[in-house]
Amino acid sequence: MAPPTILVVDDDVSVRTIVAAMLEPAGYEPVLASSAEEAIAKIQDGLAPRLILSDIVMTGMTGLTLLDHVRTRHAEIPIVMVSGVSDVAVAIGTLRNGAYDYLLKPFERDQLLGTVLRALEYRALVEQNNVYRTHLEELVVARTEMLNSAIGDLERSYDITLEALGDALDLKDTETEGHSRRVTAYTIALARAMQLPPQEIRTMARGAFLHDVGKMAIPDAILLKPGRLTLDEQTTMREHCERGYQMLRKIPYLREAAEIVYSHQEHYNGSGYPRGLRGEEIPLGARIFAVADALDAITSDRPYRSATSFATARKEIRKNMGTQFDPQVVDVFLSMPDRIWEDLRAEIQGEAQKFNPFSLGAVKHLLPRKDTRAKNGILKSMPEPKKSAALDADVLKASVAKLPGWRVEQGTLTRTFTFPNFVEALAFVQSLGVEAEQKQHHPDLDIRYSKVKVGLVTHDAGGITLKDIALAQTADSLATPLNGK
Repeated sequence: MAPPTILVVDDDVSVRTIVAAMLEPAGYEPVLASSAEEAIAKIQDGLAPRLILSDIVMTGMTGLTLLDHVRTRHAEIPIVMVSGVSDVAVAIGTLRNGAYDYLLKPFERDQLLGTVLRALEYRALVEQNNVYRTHLEELVVARTEMLNSAIGDLERSYDITLEALGDALDLKDTETEGHSRRVTAYTIALARAMQLPPQEIRTMARGAFLHDVGKMAIPDAILLKPGRLTLDEQTTMREHCERGYQMLRKIPYLREAAEIVYSHQEHYNGSGYPRGLRGEEIPLGARIFAVADALDAITSDRPYRSATSFATARKEIRKNMGTQFDPQVVDVFLSMPDRIWEDLRAEIQGEAQKFNPFSLGAVKHLLPRKDTRAKNGILKSMPEPKKSAALDADVLKASVAKLPGWRVEQGTLTRTFTFPNFVEALAFVQSLGVEAEQKQHHPDLDIRYSKVKVGLVTHDAGGITLKDIALAQTADSLATPLNGK
């Protein structure tokens, strides 16, 4: 092991020589500098001393200036100040300014070596503490990642369980089979078009999927009764909102979703139940769900009537804006084309060969009109996006090589993600959609239950651009660790 290097700074050659003669026999390697300027130059040239011994009063730059320079730029190097002036105020001042110790000339060999040893031991202790702190920080980061991963696994397990619960309810009430999945998909699409935060949309999706969970507590004689319910039976049926809320509110993971379950039958004008809430007293998720629920009810078969078209549903929902429905939510709904709802319904029923609600043709309708963005559900104008330049073949090849799982297929950057369930797949689609809208990008997304195929190409550039590469990286970060492949 190389001997510790000690930088000796003094403008008196005899002092430098004496100090060096004391240090070398003790196993140290002294490096001599005749001025503070020379000492700084040596450090800048790569000298990394373990300790600095510096006189205070020197020609040119003083030792105190050197002390300030080193403490600012090389705080890890301890400095012992040396002076021939016996002044307590000076000694205290140097220590306050960051010096490790103070030596008064003339000093004995043992006094010098003792001070040097303590200073080097102090530095070693500081370095050990830094290593320990760095290790501790890395350990905290690793444990945090493990905790987040465990929480993510737990949430996915919850979602799989909740999906099974929703399916069980749909199977129990065969007249509304598939209803929970459809209203969840419709709610996500509406919330996404309103450009709400991804986590907020996930909460709304869970609330929508579980909105009727309270019906598990309703007697089958009432729930499955083919004819009109009596007033007492209607009162019992209406209890499903509060029963569902009481079932879910004790689960921290579902506490916010429980509020949507509790309020999903409230009307915007206060005429709904169970609490008669009105306007913004009703959670936004419940107001969005109300439109999605009505859309599915109008376009689905019921014992007392046949399903009607999405165009008819649009007219009915428009007619009830301001009374049953939030006008702002209805405005967003009316800006979206019927094909989105048709494709979503077809996919959930297993009738579609390809489900692509957010393809280039559809996503432009989900984006606010004329390049606008939503703030609190209200659309406002924004500047036209800048066009990007397509990457040449070599740059594209190098860029794709850094994206494991992605490939170029017919001029489009593509990758397929696999998720544990349909709800997670929809959540990924809406999250990526929100990110894409913020980046003024129109991705092609093909979702089939638990699989989502992402296709990226900047159409106005006629090829793949850095914009596509960036969105691919975003997709990876949103899907990890949810996707299995």
